[in-house]
Amino acid sequence: MSSIKNAPVDREIAEIFSRFFDGEPAEADVIDTSREEDDFRNTVIITTRGGEKYVLKFAANDFTFPEKIRMWQRTVEEYRALGYYCPRIFADRNGEFPSVSRMGRECFVFAEEFSIYRPLEDRASCEEDAPEADSSAYFDDMWAMTAKIAAKRFDYTEYPSAYCLFETFCPSDEVDEVLENALEWKKTADALPSEFAPQVQRIWRLWCENREALKAVYDKLPASVFQADLNSTNLLIGDDGKFKGVYDFNLSGKDVFLNYLMRENTVDTIPKALLAASRYYEFTEEEKAAALPMLRCLKALWYSRVRELKKAGDDPEKIRGCLDFSEKLLTEEKDLAGFMERPEESGTGA
Repeated sequence: MSSIKNAPVDREIAEIFSRFFDGEPAEADVIDTSREEDDFRNTVIITTRGGEKYVLKFAANDFTFPEKIRMWQRTVEEYRALGYYCPRIFADRNGEFPSVSRMGRECFVFAEEFSIYRPLEDRASCEEDAPEADSSAYFDDMWAMTAKIAAKRFDYTEYPSAYCLFETFCPSDEVDEVLENALEWKKTADALPSEFAPQVQRIWRLWCENREALKAVYDKLPASVFQADLNSTNLLIGDDGKFKGVYDFNLSGKDVFLNYLMRENTVDTIPKALLAASRYYEFTEEEKAAALPMLRCLKALWYSRVRELKKAGDDPEKIRGCLDFSEKLLTEEKDLAGFMERPEESGTGA
């Protein structure tokens, strides 16, 4: 990510700004969050001569287009309706999200309310007495919020979130991210010395069998429409240090709640997240039965397992440790359902 602060507002930005807002733009902070050549993202925070702040967001990729932005816009409003602050998304004066030229790219652009709260990461970096950029301090708050969204079981879009399983997020994806990582694990593991081949084959067979079993019941699991990117850069914290809401909805979409919950957590924090969510969300019997297969599918051959296996190099002990860890995840029994029982008295309020 790169940024330019307090830059003059060029004619291109001024013209685009006028399509959305009144006022005379004076300065612009430009933040480039592009990921790859085919995923251009540019945020421009504009300050007018009157001191008001506005946000323009530009994107040129295969998952940003007007219909999708309207879905993000609705999702923001659903979070707000539950009492959480999320900056509103605005269309232009004609009610559109137009295609414009930005830095030599044809992009779709939309406007966003400038957040009245700062993200956790910014507070931690700017204030000596602010909490560290550690989302665990707000763990229960953010899972209470997400559980309330899950309980609504929103069904107003078929666009999947970026955490989708058994389907792709955008046209450029060949497979879903979980399968992509598993295939990379298999490629890495197949290159290990032959002495590890039996265990590699066993792990791969277990993972494939587990994935197919999960796939058979996946469509029966409850879903909703989520923000889909909980991290310290997106969690909004008030000056009182309390959790207020979330922003950055460009990965949001429909998702199975159990998949989303587990994707946003580590193996160690999944039980805690299930417990926090259960105070506001009643897990179904199907979800309780699918929890362990879901954990095994998502975590046993995840990118972190690929990374550790590659880091092991040619050290037999480290290689064996990596393989044993994955096999343990695929075979160890865990009573996840015990963390999914709803307490007799649940909390209320945002």
